[in-house]
Amino acid sequence: MQGLTPLHEAQKTVFEATKTLGLEKVSLLDALDRVLGEDIVAARDNPPWDNSAMDGFAVRWEDIKQEHAITKPVVLRVIEDVPAGKVATKSVSPGQAIRIMTGAPIPKGADTVVKVEETESSEGTVKVFKEVERGGNIRPQGEDVKKGDCIIAKGMQIRPAEAGMLAILAKSFVLVYQRPRVAILSTGDELADLDERFDEDKIINSNSYGIAAAVQEAGGIPILLGIARDQPAALKEKIAHGLNADILVLSGGVSMGDYDFTKAVFKDLGAEMNFWKLAIRPGQPLAFGKIQGKLAFGLPGNPVSSMVTFEQLVRPAMLKMGGHRSYGRPIVQAVFQEKFSKRTDRRHFLRGILRRENNVLTVRTTGDQGSGILTSMVKANGLIDVPEEVERLNPGDTVNVQVLSGQF
Repeated sequence: MQGLTPLHEAQKTVFEATKTLGLEKVSLLDALDRVLGEDIVAARDNPPWDNSAMDGFAVRWEDIKQEHAITKPVVLRVIEDVPAGKVATKSVSPGQAIRIMTGAPIPKGADTVVKVEETESSEGTVKVFKEVERGGNIRPQGEDVKKGDCIIAKGMQIRPAEAGMLAILAKSFVLVYQRPRVAILSTGDELADLDERFDEDKIINSNSYGIAAAVQEAGGIPILLGIARDQPAALKEKIAHGLNADILVLSGGVSMGDYDFTKAVFKDLGAEMNFWKLAIRPGQPLAFGKIQGKLAFGLPGNPVSSMVTFEQLVRPAMLKMGGHRSYGRPIVQAVFQEKFSKRTDRRHFLRGILRRENNVLTVRTTGDQGSGILTSMVKANGLIDVPEEVERLNPGDTVNVQVLSGQF
């Protein structure tokens, strides 16, 4: 009987078998959360000209430079109003000022902007009560971006900030890495799909939808293949339909009871399998290999096991395919608040609730950790990673936690 494969070895095997996908051109808003496949170089400065950082008056610094401006304000003649989006038609000469709005280009002759709050205006004139340093309240040309600079590098994930910058740079379309397509298949005569009429002895096919949601969250495109009944021909046909995708995820059918059956179908399809069992809990029965060059994962049928193993193996493969530089969830250290013991032959992933208490990050389990208790995942915002060699945990011990979601 084949032994258990340590998780770190399995992850290395999957990583080495996974290739990054090609590029495609998409519109700016469709690029959100995608990974950039090109360097973005600025075609012009931003701001493209010196502009006002405040509503106020564009002046010559020499005109407002004085020692006692509050007791003796400077009076300047206002020669023009310039709203944002307009350009001054006049130049500022000695003793003159131009009313200017935030974002408007600085008029010729002016080198400083005085905030409107520090002035008092009347018809045709403005009193300046406070000296401003030379160049004050002006955003200089190229302060944010200089022409020719690489502003966003290839391999960066496009967040809202990057989307805004791409808009500033007038990039309506960008090259990004393709999203991995993931075919999802559940197996078992005991399963019924959501839109089927079913007897009381049937189990709802939740795995396909939980996995599909996980695929979407990881930036992939889920392809639901439905349910394959416990017949070799039915399983073979469904798997064949999924081989047009980049990844095939099979849920169920890899436990000891169905081991030989699934293995035979995989062999018929020319599969090259790397491992069938992992040294983790939940999720020991797990198969990985390639079928006709496509990555194929056989996840356990228990809902929690399928989700945990998806996190450890399928999600990192998807992220690599999509061009990401980082493949794992964020990991934090937290203070464990319970007692826990296990055998030292498997790595455990406990569903946990992270909280910050008195500025200390703590974690406790969600309760019963059975692999069929999906509420343990619903309540969890992290997975407590307990290494193989650790036999027991006590309150106060420090543990590593993979952060799944939420604020804490």
